[in-house]
Amino acid sequence: MNTLLCRARPLRAAVLTGLATLSALAALLTGAIPAQADTEICEQYGTTVIQSRYVVQNNRWGTAAPQCVNVTSTGFEITRADGSVPTHGAPKSYPSLFIGCHYTNCSPGTNLPRQLSAISSAPTSISYGYTDNAVYDAAYDIWLDPTPRTDGVNRTEIMVWFNRVGPVQPVGSRTGSATVAGRTWEVWTGNNGANDVISFVAPSAIASWSFDVMDFVDETVARGMAQPSWYLTSVQAGFEPWENGTGLEVGSFSAAVETGGGEDPGDPGTPGACRVAYGTNSWPGGFTAEVTVTNTATTPVSGWQLAFTLPAGQTVTSVWNASFSGSSGAVTAVNATHNATIPAGGSQSFGFQGTYSGAFATPGQFSLNGTGCTAA
Repeated sequence: MNTLLCRARPLRAAVLTGLATLSALAALLTGAIPAQADTEICEQYGTTVIQSRYVVQNNRWGTAAPQCVNVTSTGFEITRADGSVPTHGAPKSYPSLFIGCHYTNCSPGTNLPRQLSAISSAPTSISYGYTDNAVYDAAYDIWLDPTPRTDGVNRTEIMVWFNRVGPVQPVGSRTGSATVAGRTWEVWTGNNGANDVISFVAPSAIASWSFDVMDFVDETVARGMAQPSWYLTSVQAGFEPWENGTGLEVGSFSAAVETGGGEDPGDPGTPGACRVAYGTNSWPGGFTAEVTVTNTATTPVSGWQLAFTLPAGQTVTSVWNASFSGSSGAVTAVNATHNATIPAGGSQSFGFQGTYSGAFATPGQFSLNGTGCTAA
């Protein structure tokens, strides 16, 4: 998808620089998340990254009406949500944040896709802010597929509805109830024409909750809508509005996927079996980048996707020897036909040209097919 970061809000006045420095130092000492300037996204499929690991997406897929989200250091709020769509059909959008891979956009350092049988737990936490001046659901999405795909539609979508306001209902029909993760849920199953959907609907609104994603995955497998050999490709949380939506908020979100050893390879600081050299040539308002990806593993990489986040103010205008998902914020470079394989110990290169505003900077982290890379 072609993504564009709409605009970044101005930084605080220079007189606050000293205070900001002290605040950042205090955050590092206490382990808190440093504050950052809010970012507003209004482009249809615009994205950005928070905490160096979660992708926030506007994802206005079902309407031409304007929609904007204000992204904070911990979540987002819908600040504009014009228009409406019939409540008996699909919603107009899914503003949300995620880890994993969504239509070739992979979150930094993610260890997804990961086979279900290899996952020991997937702890997550979410807090929502609701409004009654809209028709919507608050949806936590879990995507499963028989293959480790990072693009397109997956086979099965698990939806966990934390809240719903107005005359809307999940895909399909109600087929029973279930107790999952210590709560009772209505269970709905069906197909939306592109994938199977199983929905777990809370009987009353849940404002915040910490749980294990795998509890819902296990229930879905038990109902025959997935298999242990399938893959978890992404975990997402946000809203599906039909009418309005302004004021809806994800206050905080965290998610991790742990394997049998208990590690979380989704830490973007963990170096993997790859190395990235990022060479640039810049001039006032423009730049080019030459990127070389080296496979430091002992086996070849067949088909590659390099995910990274462009610094604020940068926009890609042209690309060679690859294709791009996104043009600003979180982007993913995908191999061309002629350079799809990176031999063991070998490398492939691509480049792009772009524009920038403010001070020129380079990305700090890269991941190859979901594995963090070291910098050359």
